Amino acid sequence: MKDIDFKLAIITGAARGIGYATAQLFKDNGYRVALVDKDQKELTNLPNNENTKVFCFDISDNIQLDNMYEEILKWHGRIDVLVNNAGVADFGNIEETNFDRWSEVMKTNLDGVFLCSQKAIPHLKKTKGNIVNIASISGLRASTLRVAYGTSKAAVIQLTKQQAAELGEYGIRVNCVAPGPVKTKLAMAVHTQDIIDAYHDAIPLNRYGTELEIANGIYFLASEKSSYITGQILAVDGGFEATGVGLPSLRK
Repeated sequence: MKDIDFKLAIITGAARGIGYATAQLFKDNGYRVALVDKDQKELTNLPNNENTKVFCFDISDNIQLDNMYEEILKWHGRIDVLVNNAGVADFGNIEETNFDRWSEVMKTNLDGVFLCSQKAIPHLKKTKGNIVNIASISGLRASTLRVAYGTSKAAVIQLTKQQAAELGEYGIRVNCVAPGPVKTKLAMAVHTQDIIDAYHDAIPLNRYGTELEIANGIYFLASEKSSYITGQILAVDGGFEATGVGLPSLRK
């Protein structure tokens, strides 16, 4: 098989957590993988070889994105899958979230998804590839302290549907994964036992998800097994979104 015959997946926010687990899964399934992140320190710990290569870019910066795609295509001259995973979290209520905080979240979580996708489209047309956007359960369910984050993820969900409607005629599928609570190093560092217990009680499966479980959902939507699926939102959340109010007293 020629080098160019290998499919290429671009994973943003790939230095850790869900992004890195997703990159590993694609590699294990025979893809060449471009791992994109703006965290140079974390990227230095990741492998650089013929199958995986790291690229240090800020996906919210339009000029950096042009350079990113140029470098990726120089390394491997095709794009088959784009996973828009990069994102930032900012937790605050409406009154204390100033416009700078709001804008910073939107710049990465929404603008970055739009720009990454837009620049990939000409290449995805050639391969009839696909895009998987990463939203959040916070884009499906409102809650306190997530005015910027939740709104940005809800916008990603609508953007996914818009992309699917416009790009389907080119054979490009676009879907979205909305993770629920996930057992990442960052989450475990900031979630108190009270928070963990509350989530366990609210989730029908009574536990956090794993990074690999989210990656499995992403890979499924990018694979041929979902060849007739586009414009869909897959909540990988242990049933959290389906439970509605989910008051403990109502389940006794």
